[in-house]
Amino acid sequence: MEQIGYLEPLQHEPSTPVTYYLPVGNERVLLNEALGETIQLTFLGEKACRHCGRKIKKTYNNGYCYPCYTNLAENDLCIVKPELCHFHKGTCRDTAFGEKFCMQAHYVYLALSSEVKVGITRKPNALKRWIDQGAVAALPIMEVPSRKIAGELEVHLAQYIKDKTNWRKMLKNDIRDENLIEVRAQIVEKIPEEYHPYLLPINEPYTFNYPHLSVPDKITSLNLDKQAVITAKLMGIKAQYLIFDQGVLNIRKHTGYKVSWHI
Repeated sequence: MEQIGYLEPLQHEPSTPVTYYLPVGNERVLLNEALGETIQLTFLGEKACRHCGRKIKKTYNNGYCYPCYTNLAENDLCIVKPELCHFHKGTCRDTAFGEKFCMQAHYVYLALSSEVKVGITRKPNALKRWIDQGAVAALPIMEVPSRKIAGELEVHLAQYIKDKTNWRKMLKNDIRDENLIEVRAQIVEKIPEEYHPYLLPINEPYTFNYPHLSVPDKITSLNLDKQAVITAKLMGIKAQYLIFDQGVLNIRKHTGYKVSWHI
């Protein structure tokens, strides 16, 4: 079986374990069925912008050409630093985008991927966000009306708890034994009083497990620009990574690469 096309980020469904698909052009490869199979993934030497489709030599911010990187609202600095959202100033690159993605209900959450971290996500996007981070557990602790407020809370709470995932530990299942409800109780004490109306009731955390045959002892990162042909056995899928017996490949990082996928 062979598919040829431009890569898009992994798609998934929150089943047990998570069901993963690899979009290659107009096809979707069901990855769970490929576990244990020897895969040949070949970079065909072409890249295209995921937004406008123009052929490019280099991608920016996981799959964009330089003009789309500098002009699109989804590539603005406030996407990675939401506390800098400037929608209220009338200077958003795309007002319709801001209304749809930023001026909407957001969760402030705790997630356990390597150790507990704080993060934010649009409420409807929560399950996707947690799986994309390789979380084994996640607990929304607050629901706020905009991305900016969520970002301000994240910055505040990052003084007391990490806001990054150690991706190597996440892929090795090197996960600290922590109870999210207990961490929540500690964190709530750090939240300024004016934000307390946004606190959510205490519920059981969401939990996730991922398809895998084995866990890598050592993480070797694969790169299609350096190794155009990867021939290896697929051992697992987690977050946005394919875990092979020879190393791990970040699919999101290779968005826009034209490839051949062959089993």
